[in-house]
Amino acid sequence: MAVDDGGDGRSGEYKTPEDEVTALVGHTSEVFICAWSPVGLQLASGSGDATARLWSLPSGPSGKSRQCAPVVLPHLVGGSEAWRDVSKEASKDVSKDVTTLDWKHDGSLLATGSYDGQARVWSASGQLTQTLSRHKGPIFSLKWNRTGQFLLSGSVDKTAIVWDVGAGEVRQQFSFHTEPTLDVDWRDDTSFASCSTDRVIFVCALGEERYLKRLEGHEDEVNAIKWDPSGTLLASCSDDHTAK
Repeated sequence: MAVDDGGDGRSGEYKTPEDEVTALVGHTSEVFICAWSPVGLQLASGSGDATARLWSLPSGPSGKSRQCAPVVLPHLVGGSEAWRDVSKEASKDVSKDVTTLDWKHDGSLLATGSYDGQARVWSASGQLTQTLSRHKGPIFSLKWNRTGQFLLSGSVDKTAIVWDVGAGEVRQQFSFHTEPTLDVDWRDDTSFASCSTDRVIFVCALGEERYLKRLEGHEDEVNAIKWDPSGTLLASCSDDHTAK
């Protein structure tokens, strides 16, 4: 890691020495996403090798000598050993990428979304507790609501789904987009926004058959959205080179 002084001359470039960096080694393909547990030094990572991994880091400064063995969360059909047979050459047509993940607010559960269209819920120790199947395409985004009752997912199948995780059921599916859904974000515990390659953002609510708002203005696909903490402002970023 290098830090530039920005041209003001007050500080020089700094490169972090290798012996101050802890490398988490184990994935065998690209790592797409990572997220810290909200309650401890536990990091979840998701990869194209058909696994998510849970890394429990020791307290204290990072360093090259600090190593930790991950708990492997396999996403291929065939059990805990199936992922070991995945290679870049042999698995190009296998729907295996772990594309998104999110921790429940209390750190007790981790949700993962995969290219196989399934959302999975895992305990903090790595046990699979739920498999949520309804999407007909890869899941690109999923988010817990603040109470932890509902999980929201967005998929290439052009829909967003609110899942009742405790019941393991779909609470409601929203089919307003005309192209893949790229991101979703809760506004509060029962309403949310979704965005898509169709350049449109929808604001929706549980129990409502129609969307609350349709937001247009981007000139290319909308990649990500985020509500401010009050739920009154929504930010979006797009391939049109703008954020709004």
